[in-house]
Amino acid sequence: MSATLPSWPYSRYIAHRGGGRLAPENTLAAMRVGAEHGFTMFEYDVKLSRDNVLVLMHDDKVDRTSNGAGPAADKTYAELAQLDFGSWHSAAYAGEPLPTFAAVARYTLANGIASNVEIKPCPGREAETGRAVALAVRQLWQGAAPLPLLSSFAEEALAAAREAAPEVPRALLVEKVPADWRERLAKYECVALNINQKDATRELIDAVHAAGYRIAAWTVNDPERARLLLDWGIDGIFTDELAAIRPAA
Repeated sequence: MSATLPSWPYSRYIAHRGGGRLAPENTLAAMRVGAEHGFTMFEYDVKLSRDNVLVLMHDDKVDRTSNGAGPAADKTYAELAQLDFGSWHSAAYAGEPLPTFAAVARYTLANGIASNVEIKPCPGREAETGRAVALAVRQLWQGAAPLPLLSSFAEEALAAAREAAPEVPRALLVEKVPADWRERLAKYECVALNINQKDATRELIDAVHAAGYRIAAWTVNDPERARLLLDWGIDGIFTDELAAIRPAA
C-alpha cells in the first residue's frame, strides 16, 4: 500500500436510512430497529425545511414517505411535523413523525452509534444545506467521537461543508465512479469515496486505498456480495437487509 490511510473509526456494516427495509426510512423508529439488529452505524439523509430546520428526508417531495404532497422545500418544519411518516411502511408505524437532525444526534450519541450523514439538499439549496449540516455537526457533536462522516452527491454541498467545518470528515458520493475520482477527493479534502456497489471491484478498492482514501459501497443487499466485498477489503457496506447482513451475522 503506497499511502497512509485516514482514520476510520466506523463499522464496516452501515444500516441504510436507519432501519433498511424493516422500518420507515429516516425516522427514529428506524434507528431503534437498526440498533436492535446490532448496527452501530447508520446512514441517513438530511435537508432543510423552508424555515431552515434540518430534518431527515431523502426525496425532494414528501409524497412517497408521508401522507402529504408536494415539495419539502415549500413546507415549514411545523407543517412537516404534522405529517405521518410511518403509515406508508406499515400499520405498526402509523403516526411516526419526521425527526429533526438534532433529535437524531441526541439518540445516536446517547447510544454509541456512528453516523454517515448524507447531505441531501432541496434543489437550489446545495451550498446552504452543506454549510448548515456541517455547522450543526460541529455544535451537536462537540467533544464527542467519532464525528459523523458527511457525504453527498452534491459537490457544491461538500465544498460548503468543508469551508464551514473542515474538521468534520467528508466522503464523495457518486452514482458512477468518475475517471478523475482522485482529483475530486483531493479537491474536497475527503477521507472516502462512497460508490454504487455494482462498480466495486478488488482493483478499485486497492486503487482507492493506494491513493490514501477509504471506500464504502451502497446498497449491498445480497449476503454473498457483502461477504465478497468485505473479503476484498472494502471499508464499509450500506445495506437494507438488516437481518441477513449485519455485524452479528
